[in-house]
Amino acid sequence: MKPAGAPRKRTAPKIVPTLAEAAKAPGTPRKKAAIAGPRRVAERPEKAEPSLLERMQEVIVGSLTDDKAEDVQVLDLAGRATFTDRMVIATGLADRQISAMATHLEEKLAEIGIKRVQIEGAGSDWVLLDAGDVVVHLFKPEARALYALEKMWGPELDEADHLPPTLAIIDPAPEPSPPPAPKPRAKRARVAKPAPDDAED
Repeated sequence: MKPAGAPRKRTAPKIVPTLAEAAKAPGTPRKKAAIAGPRRVAERPEKAEPSLLERMQEVIVGSLTDDKAEDVQVLDLAGRATFTDRMVIATGLADRQISAMATHLEEKLAEIGIKRVQIEGAGSDWVLLDAGDVVVHLFKPEARALYALEKMWGPELDEADHLPPTLAIIDPAPEPSPPPAPKPRAKRARVAKPAPDDAED
């Protein structure tokens, strides 16, 4: 039993890594899932209410717009991805800009009650923010062109998914036409050679 008045041991405070200290994660499961492309899946059983989901999207797009993000796109992945319902893709021109965009997103999502936002790849060409029902990808222009997530997950694939199986083909290649049949050669008329004269006696 400790004597009365004995000083208590102080436990070291838990240090939460900041965005600048977050480790780079070029091959994380979330990024690999994004690169793998869409797969037809059942909708996730636990998801945000429509009003909250729309509010999250509004806050994210507004924050990115305020930070001068370029080419902001929102993709609806409900029923097509197991890891999220919405994907937001945006471009930043420099590491400092992308870092500020991620920090501001984390802060503004916390203001509406979304406080568990995982950040991956800070300081790299591709930063991912996972807010659960919405995942945000912040790219530099070269990395965005390389991975082309909006083409992989874009709405044109949704349109193809809703077509009948025989029509769910995008830009099919034309079938090669059969080679033309060879033309028959005209038969030449044979001319009978004259019989040789009988030898003179």
